[in-house]
Amino acid sequence: IMSVKAFELVPAVEREQVMGEKVRINIECIECCGKHLYLGTNDCFIHHFLLEEHTTAKGKLAYNVQKLLHKYLGLKKPVAELKAASALERLIVLCDSRITVVDMVTLEPVPTGGTKLKGVTAFCVNENPVTGDVFCVEMAVVLARRRAVQICTVHEDRVQMLKEVTTPEQPCALSLDGYNICLALSTQYMILNYSTGASQDLFPYDCEERKPIVKRIGREEFLLAAPGGLGMFANAEGISQRAPVSWSESVIAVAVCFPYVVALDEGFVTVHSMLDQQLKQTLSFRDGHLLQDFEGKVVLASSKAVYILVPLPLERQIQDLLASHRVEEALTLTEAAQRNIPKEKYQILHKRILQQAGFIQFGQLQFLEAKEHFRKGQLDVRELISLYPLLLPASSSFTRCHPPLHEFADLNHLTQGDQEKVQRFKRFLISYLHEVRSSDSANGFHEDVDTALLKLYAETGHESLLDLLASDNACVLADSAPWLEKHHKYFALGLLYHYNGQDSAALQMWVKIVNGDLQDSTRPDLFEYVVDFLSFCSNLDLVWRHADWALQKDQKIGVQIFTKRFTSKEKTGQLNPDGVITYLQNHSQALLLYLEHLVLEKRLQKEKYHTHLAVLYADRVLGLISRPSATDDQLSAARQKLQRLLKESNLYRVQLLLGRYPDSELLLLERATLHGKSEEHDKALHILVHQLKDSAAAEEYCSWASASHDQFYRQNLFHQLLSVYLDPDVPGGAQTVAAVDLLNRNADVFDAVRVLKLLPEEWSLPLLRPFLCGALRASVHARCTSQVAVGLARAQNLQLQHDRLKYRGGPILVSEKKGCQLCHNTFSEPDCACLPGGTPVHIHCVAKKTLNLPTHSSCATKRSSPLLSKEERLYTFSI
Repeated sequence: IMSVKAFELVPAVEREQVMGEKVRINIECIECCGKHLYLGTNDCFIHHFLLEEHTTAKGKLAYNVQKLLHKYLGLKKPVAELKAASALERLIVLCDSRITVVDMVTLEPVPTGGTKLKGVTAFCVNENPVTGDVFCVEMAVVLARRRAVQICTVHEDRVQMLKEVTTPEQPCALSLDGYNICLALSTQYMILNYSTGASQDLFPYDCEERKPIVKRIGREEFLLAAPGGLGMFANAEGISQRAPVSWSESVIAVAVCFPYVVALDEGFVTVHSMLDQQLKQTLSFRDGHLLQDFEGKVVLASSKAVYILVPLPLERQIQDLLASHRVEEALTLTEAAQRNIPKEKYQILHKRILQQAGFIQFGQLQFLEAKEHFRKGQLDVRELISLYPLLLPASSSFTRCHPPLHEFADLNHLTQGDQEKVQRFKRFLISYLHEVRSSDSANGFHEDVDTALLKLYAETGHESLLDLLASDNACVLADSAPWLEKHHKYFALGLLYHYNGQDSAALQMWVKIVNGDLQDSTRPDLFEYVVDFLSFCSNLDLVWRHADWALQKDQKIGVQIFTKRFTSKEKTGQLNPDGVITYLQNHSQALLLYLEHLVLEKRLQKEKYHTHLAVLYADRVLGLISRPSATDDQLSAARQKLQRLLKESNLYRVQLLLGRYPDSELLLLERATLHGKSEEHDKALHILVHQLKDSAAAEEYCSWASASHDQFYRQNLFHQLLSVYLDPDVPGGAQTVAAVDLLNRNADVFDAVRVLKLLPEEWSLPLLRPFLCGALRASVHARCTSQVAVGLARAQNLQLQHDRLKYRGGPILVSEKKGCQLCHNTFSEPDCACLPGGTPVHIHCVAKKTLNLPTHSSCATKRSSPLLSKEERLYTFSI
């Protein structure tokens, strides 16, 4: 791609001249001095070539290359950098983080005294030296893990360090011009004058994200790789006197051949003008590795070969904009012509030019730009789809625009069999159709868009295929189904059938995949998916038709067809639990899981479900006990389930279970629990103590059986257990040890007085010391607690009396001579009522009249007081 052919790429060193018969040799660095070309390779060799220019019969420049020498440095590391010092006839070499000097002719190492430079990560030569000594080379060196730059000089026989300049961060790359060092630090670029110490920050840059570029392009001027794919110019003062160059964000190297800046990225070499910063030429160059300029010569290298970019005169101009693919200039010209064209005609023309520009950039794989032009030009998306063979459905009536918008016959014409490009074009169409589908641009032809998307998704194995089929879509079934089957997307085909209301066909497809009749790895959990689908399927005929298949595959998973459904009989498509239980009679594991679902998860309070589950649990325990291959863990887990149900449920039929296993010696613990549910504690304790001989279980039983009762019930149950232990009439006699342990562990539960009456007189006190101490402590604690309670009650009563006295009024004098304020009659009885303010009135007067006083004080309080004298009676009142 070019607007001006500025350079021509000419081969210089072929790969055979570098590698020979070795296939793993890569070029790591290059250096050119006059006709001499030096290459550093990854096997620690330096190769010396002589380049001779000549003109071919067609008048083009070519090179004859002669290999003079190659030398192994002996460090077993790649040669990282080469710089020629022609005045000294020396070659400065960076290898294995060390700088060494070799002879330019013989490539033999030259002994040098002075400073030994080790741990070097980068260095550069000062092309504008300040020492004035032509027989030395000035250079700047960056050392690993040091925030500093060392200024050194290389002489014929020594290396001398002149100065060390500190930097804010560890430098990554650098370039030197006079006293000015342009540095790429880890987060930004800066310019530093190592003579004056002045520095200037330029702009931020992330060295970890992309390799920085620092290039000297002239006296006190540098070119830097900036974020956003820009080449920024900066002088020694940190000022940019030129507009930035817009290049690829993946540029890895640049060179300068005035007036051009040549940039190398992952796939191209681009040429920009330093005068107007416009792209003038683009050369496709895969595996580009190195790009450097040497005295007007631009050398380009891949990892295997070397090329020369020969500059050509800038004399050619583009005449036909669209024919030469100068899209932006064509659009600019079209916009400029707007004033001379009627509005309606211009709109038609503008849209067409945008569409043509979009197809030009589409053909150049500039998909973002193409998409934007298609959007602005309101392209009929079927124009684009029609380039892809067989994507439009057979029922589509679309025909291409005439005259055509592009010169492409179809995708095969575009890609010429390049499958990588084919995939890139398909990925673009997927992206574009996805955007069109979510906008109004697809109005009127949703079937074409959705069917094309489905075919692309299926063909490329795109993950959005299932999302498309699981959402509202207009895919044509007649076109889509054969396409999905062709690309073995059988699970997706089932989804398509389901979306079109053909659940039976969908299930048949999925069942074939699960059974292995069809191969499709889209859903490794397809069996679980089918079960889940059936659990929500409203067509009960389909459910019953496939339920047996699912249960035969895996009862544990298959039963989810029923467990994930609602149990309500009123809802459409729901199943009656009784009918499900009947159906599952031949699938024991599924039946057990379904009953667990009803009882333990749904908490259905129906006796038959609880009883049925308990029976199944018990039968499973007995079956495991009788099976020699059963493990202890299996038996323990089964018994725990049974015992938990027997203890926690109150709905199962206890007598039925007791009658089912009347004399079973294998379920003694469970029978004890059943007797406990029937309040037959004597039988339960007899089993636990005398048959199982498990005192811990007996004690735990008492705690469980009395958990929902009061302390008195709990005490009686423990006393009953103690009586069982002390019963001398059972085989083996009284269990003294168990009784002592019971008392000593549960002293706070027992009534000590009752216990002492039960105990044999011959028992010694030390034997019961823990019990007696606990009982005494409990008694003392209870006494102290009651005393505290009495004290608190007294204190509360005293406080209330204090509050009462606080609100009592003073004495009121009542005599036979005083009259009632309501009726004005005198008092003949000691009882009276008192109005607020202490005014005595008759009680019957208060009852007859309603006082016009505020609510909070509109009541009279009855008062009484003993007689103080014959004429007067003094009554004390409480308000």
